[in-house]
Amino acid sequence: MIRLARTNRSQLAEWWWTVDKWTLFGLFCLMLIGGVLTLAASPAVAMRIHLPPFHFVYRQLFFLMPTIMVIVGVSLLNVRQVRRLAAITFACAFTLMVLTIFIGPEVKGAHRWLQIGPLAIQPSEFVKPSFIVLAAWMFAEAQRTPGFPGTLIAIALYGMVVGILALQPDFGQLMLVTMVFGAIFFMAGLSWRWIVSLGVVAIVGALAAYTLMPHVASRVDRFLNPESGDTYQIDRALDAFHTGGFFGRGPGEGSVKRILPDAHTDFIFAVAAEEYGVIVGLLIIGLFSFIVMRTLNRAMDEPDLFIQFASCGLVALFGLQALINMSVNVNLIPAKGMTLPFISYGGSSMIALGLTMGMLLALTRRRAGSNVAPPSGKRAHA
Repeated sequence: MIRLARTNRSQLAEWWWTVDKWTLFGLFCLMLIGGVLTLAASPAVAMRIHLPPFHFVYRQLFFLMPTIMVIVGVSLLNVRQVRRLAAITFACAFTLMVLTIFIGPEVKGAHRWLQIGPLAIQPSEFVKPSFIVLAAWMFAEAQRTPGFPGTLIAIALYGMVVGILALQPDFGQLMLVTMVFGAIFFMAGLSWRWIVSLGVVAIVGALAAYTLMPHVASRVDRFLNPESGDTYQIDRALDAFHTGGFFGRGPGEGSVKRILPDAHTDFIFAVAAEEYGVIVGLLIIGLFSFIVMRTLNRAMDEPDLFIQFASCGLVALFGLQALINMSVNVNLIPAKGMTLPFISYGGSSMIALGLTMGMLLALTRRRAGSNVAPPSGKRAHA
């Protein structure tokens, strides 16, 4: 039996005493809830498309173990190794993301996936966290080293990512990446010139998407005027919240999962509300909020700019994705087709989120001695 005493100097013992165990506990709670809700929501969806009842349940469990391994394995890394991992992941995933445009199958009018054997991979899920870490690194280097063009490099990386996302097209992910990048840019002290410039670009991009992309215009129009198109999924999701009440209809008693095509992915929050009630919905919101606030609190105590920027960016990516998904479920924003982290069914999403939170846990570990992150006045090397 391995003893993880404080006097034990092994890598695993050091990890155990320095990692944020409360955040780790929160993540495992989300995974547990995700397993229960996938079991509740997916059999009806599977049978509707002529698959075995527990097809999605088994696949979710299949991806759960590698996800846990990724979280723990990546959280063992030091700060320098996290940067290197982000650079390698970005280079590989971005290349695959470009390939999706040319050889990826078309799904609902978009090319976002690559079929590799029996597995379908969405490379953009892996680009997001690696891009955030690289952008944070460049912003930190720009402040540490006068004359280093870190800001311009970060903006160039952003342009590359959103350019491919627009070509796929995937405007939900584009919006998410833009919001997180803007948050890091704001932390890095962007000037009013940049604020106005990026604001103009965002407005022009949104108008162009609305004008040139019929499916984007359709979603916006249906959100602003429900009578202008089909709002079946949103209407059924809202019905689920109404019928679920405070304590829910009971496990297995929900009806929305039997009629919603995306009950196990985009609208799993509505399934949770109908079967387990608003109280469980609030518990899920509380778990996401706890992880976000705890990470931000730990990031405030970090003397290293890179760790500050990267930690806040990664947890913003995690928290905003959850917020977008839940907001769609209650019709606060137009539909985006985005999963609820660690709860919705999804292989690429699950493992990529494991990478995101693994890097976050690695950066927020309390280090001592040779593992201390470099102070903000010194340049961090790859």
